[in-house]
Amino acid sequence: MGADRQLSPDEIKLTKIGDFGHPRKARPGIPAHLHAGIDIRRPQPNYDNEPVFTIYSGRVISLRNDGPFAQIIIEHQFPDGQKFWSAYEHVAGICVEVGDTVSPENPIARFMNKGELDRFGWQFDHLHLEILKIPPRPIIPKDNTPQRCFMTYNLECYSWEDLEKYYYNPVEFMRRY
Repeated sequence: MGADRQLSPDEIKLTKIGDFGHPRKARPGIPAHLHAGIDIRRPQPNYDNEPVFTIYSGRVISLRNDGPFAQIIIEHQFPDGQKFWSAYEHVAGICVEVGDTVSPENPIARFMNKGELDRFGWQFDHLHLEILKIPPRPIIPKDNTPQRCFMTYNLECYSWEDLEKYYYNPVEFMRRY
């Protein structure tokens, strides 16, 4: 997630309200919920092409490339067969397609640049990362998002029980694995 290398979990800096489980207030069309991931601050002051890397090798299973909520979902499998899924949101410059095999050595997207942040809002100047325990929910792709095949459960986490049913705490997960 850094410019030319992966950051260790201890090097990752979160936004002020970017912690896992942070309460999110209701807003139009979105109920109050608990934050299902972490919001990672831009690691360097690079507002042109700060790359985003996946946390583990895997296969891209869903891609949404339609503005500030652009999202990549990747399915991963450990050598013991255990699967998990990671989602990267508020990204731009996506350079992967559904079906692609990805690894932490190669960027999958980038943070939004200044022009995109001016257009969509500077509240998106971070990378939202989720790590799912269970497969994301299948959806029917739409004309404007033909590769968006899955969605996460991020707006369905109203309690810690909900959060722990669907998600790993990303920082703890990365420290462990």
